[in-house]
Amino acid sequence: MLEKLADLDAQHAVAVAGGGEKYVERHHARGKLTARERIELLLDPGSAFLELSPLAGWGSDFTVGASVVTGIGVVEGVECLISANDPTVKGGASNPWTVKKIFRASQIAEENHLPTISLVESGGADLPTQREIFIPGGKLFRDLTRASARRQPTIALVFGNSTAGGAYVPGMSDYTVFVRGGAKVFLGGPPLVKMATGEESDDESLGGAEMHARVSGLADYLAEDEHDAIRLGRRIVARLNRRKPVHGGGRAETSPPDARHSVRLASTRVSQSVVETAFAEPDEDPEGLLDLVPTDLKEPFDPREVIVRVVDGTSEHNGRPFDEFKPLYGTSLVTGWAQLHGRPIGILANAQGVLFSEEAQKATQFIQLANQSDTPLLFLHNTTGYMVGKDYEQGGIIKHGAMMINAVSNSTVPHLSVIMGASYGAGNYGMNGRAFDPRFLFTWPSAKSAVMGPAQLAGVLSIVARAAAEAKGQAYDEEGDAGMRAMVEQMVEEQSLPYALSGMLYDDGVIDPRDTRTVLAICLSVIENAPIKGADGFGVFRP
Repeated sequence: MLEKLADLDAQHAVAVAGGGEKYVERHHARGKLTARERIELLLDPGSAFLELSPLAGWGSDFTVGASVVTGIGVVEGVECLISANDPTVKGGASNPWTVKKIFRASQIAEENHLPTISLVESGGADLPTQREIFIPGGKLFRDLTRASARRQPTIALVFGNSTAGGAYVPGMSDYTVFVRGGAKVFLGGPPLVKMATGEESDDESLGGAEMHARVSGLADYLAEDEHDAIRLGRRIVARLNRRKPVHGGGRAETSPPDARHSVRLASTRVSQSVVETAFAEPDEDPEGLLDLVPTDLKEPFDPREVIVRVVDGTSEHNGRPFDEFKPLYGTSLVTGWAQLHGRPIGILANAQGVLFSEEAQKATQFIQLANQSDTPLLFLHNTTGYMVGKDYEQGGIIKHGAMMINAVSNSTVPHLSVIMGASYGAGNYGMNGRAFDPRFLFTWPSAKSAVMGPAQLAGVLSIVARAAAEAKGQAYDEEGDAGMRAMVEQMVEEQSLPYALSGMLYDDGVIDPRDTRTVLAICLSVIENAPIKGADGFGVFRP
């Protein structure tokens, strides 16, 4: 695991580097801050920042990170969704992965009722790939206006170019701050205006910060420099009058994780400083999480050993750290109740990998109970899927698996997912994979996800090909079969690795297992910005 984490740090370092040393130095020489430097100054000193999708675009033709930094941070005591263009990568131009990454960030802001702060400096769309950006990209502007209608404030701090369609980011934001001498906001720059109308113009008169502050009215605040823009942005958030709702069961509102934690997925391990806490730390050392996942994911491990290293430990207030539900029934799925940073949570964790009918029925009941008590759910994946075979089909594995997926689909309490090991087949669906919209989903470096394991998939293709040859009365090419199986196994192995999945935004980041508790604590705090209410009903459960 330590070897995997060293490789993960190297992958994250590529994202942190942005356009590389040459372009970062050029950017600094112009008196400008980088995207992450802007975020650092915007956040409350020492507070948490949970970076999202840092490996977006991994394995593609575009720079890892997708030319934009997104994440959740605390500004003036308010949790906000922050998006910052990276101008060191092709001037911050948006590529297809940029758009997908911002869409995911907008979804998180919507589901968790978060204000959005856009730190803008972008040359617009990457023209060679414009056909993949232009049509779907309109959703970005739609999301901004709908956020405003939902009373989720949108704030744009404009540091540089915001041209063409990008001009609508400040145009559709509730609050705008433009940097004098830096911000350039126009639908068409001087060359385009010259070509379209024959008019001669310059950047400042066409779209400069002072013009927009004095003449067009697009700028609400005129900042003297980048530091002043960040100061003004913080003051805007301070005046939003944002308060977390009080949730069901008389539970008072709670605060976000404080300066104890700083999570930066695209850099190194979580750093922590010791302060007084109102909850017990885990009973077992989180360092032990490095040893739990076997190299061979077909080998099972006890998820209770994960749970006791993630949830709050034994204390006078909450008794045992984990109250297991139905421990003697459906034993390959562990379910139960716990607290994490003082917040209640229900947990479903795969034990032996395979899900049988009993596990599916147990999960269905547990999800219904969580919805009755308005309790968020955490899914810990290590499953090869639902059991197959004649006896299991006759025993109703399809309808029981469908019951579990029905419950997951219609549950309205917030869901969090962590893929620790395998997450194959319909087991990925039943355990609340990406397609089922968990509020947040993270993976460990040991994770793999696909329709089935590499060897199984290659074997199925081999059996089908062999049967086709026999039906035609042809001799089967055993040597070719061996080559095909090796190729398929390698392909599936590569496609199911966490970097590949994270690069496609099928998760919100690959994390160090030891950081799981901190990451989940931040997520639990974030989801409390929206009302937490269980489902009033579910779909039809086939008996």
